[in-house]
Amino acid sequence: QVQLVESGGGLVQAGGSLRLSCAASGIIFSRSVMAWYRQPPTKQRELVATISRGGSTNYVDSAKDRFTISRDNAKNTVYLQMNSLKPEDTAVYYCNAQTYLGDSNLKLRDYWGQGTQVTVSS
Repeated sequence: QVQLVESGGGLVQAGGSLRLSCAASGIIFSRSVMAWYRQPPTKQRELVATISRGGSTNYVDSAKDRFTISRDNAKNTVYLQMNSLKPEDTAVYYCNAQTYLGDSNLKLRDYWGQGTQVTVSS
């Protein structure tokens, strides 16, 4: 049984901060590329940030210099630290795990969390 359990969402004022957490179970976490996606109201789901198996990170332009993705392999947890939040960051945020076969580039499958609501008020 694979589970990605998210926490940390909520309602904050513009300029505030939140840290999202995603605890994974049922996968070999260290072999997984982790990511955060978000889906704003009326819009398509978009990739926000990724962190590779080796710790390399990438961000959508709108999150650069404000968001930080990190992972703790000992805790099987990925985080998204969100600072200087803006109303346009309002969305349902989803944790995603892309599993690979060992250290290879052979992708297996994606897993998704249940989503957590982040609302930023002006």
